[in-house]
Amino acid sequence: MALSGEQWSISYAGREAVIVEVGGGLRSFTVDGDAYVDGYFEDELCPGGAGQVLAPWPNRLGDGAYEFGGKKYQLPLSEPANRNASHGLVRWLRWQAVDHDPDSVTVECALPAQPGYPFPIVLRTRWSVGPYGLRAVHTAVNLGASPAPFGLGVHPYLKVPGTPIADLTLDLPAKLRLKTDERKLPVGDEPYANASAKIGDTVIDAAFGDLARDADGNIAIALSTGDGRGVTLWADESFPWAQIYTADAFGDERKRRAVAIEPMSCPPDAFRTGRDLVTLAPGEIWSGTWGIKPRR
Repeated sequence: MALSGEQWSISYAGREAVIVEVGGGLRSFTVDGDAYVDGYFEDELCPGGAGQVLAPWPNRLGDGAYEFGGKKYQLPLSEPANRNASHGLVRWLRWQAVDHDPDSVTVECALPAQPGYPFPIVLRTRWSVGPYGLRAVHTAVNLGASPAPFGLGVHPYLKVPGTPIADLTLDLPAKLRLKTDERKLPVGDEPYANASAKIGDTVIDAAFGDLARDADGNIAIALSTGDGRGVTLWADESFPWAQIYTADAFGDERKRRAVAIEPMSCPPDAFRTGRDLVTLAPGEIWSGTWGIKPRR
């Protein structure tokens, strides 16, 4: 079996995506053979969170320790060098396909109650491709008898075929940027200039909030070339935050090869700060939708 497990391919009029069993995430997305995400091989461990679903929290949780409902909890430190619990608990679990059509697949993961997170959650993602590009619809339901803290993010690395990221313009309509410490944990807010600028040699690894929304309530963060080509990540109102990362920590050919644009329902360390943290009541369902739209 491939290291990323079973592979589910979906396609529509030249748009193709592959979803994987391990992590339930996006391994590739192409249009007429051109890649718009920096994916990985099926017999390769997912590098740097590429395309993974991050739940029941995205980003980092300092010391893996938090309080909720008057009780204290301790999670394993998946980022031990910085003493953080990073990117949730479902990245390396097996997801199963519950529905598969030529242009869509729905995958499900039942996260059991466990020490540090004694809240049983069932997650589903419906991945689809169509004239709109790629779309993901996430749901989470609390199967337990008590409220559960919850957050979700996704970690795609976007690219424009044939163009280095240094030559791309990043359109990031945000008014707020989180300041972080050496552990990449938030220590405050700072204004952001709602920028549209060429990336060049700029290093970015930060969370952004107060994102501008269109008439439908969606955010849009775009990478573009000077000739009108590009790619846009959009997300609905369930995602008030986005992490932008220029992939500088990779020590191989993936370094600065794509830009991670990560929609998040809450910022880093939300289990400790409570900022935009979702509290799922027993039986309650959370949902959020985002997508990738190429411009050719």
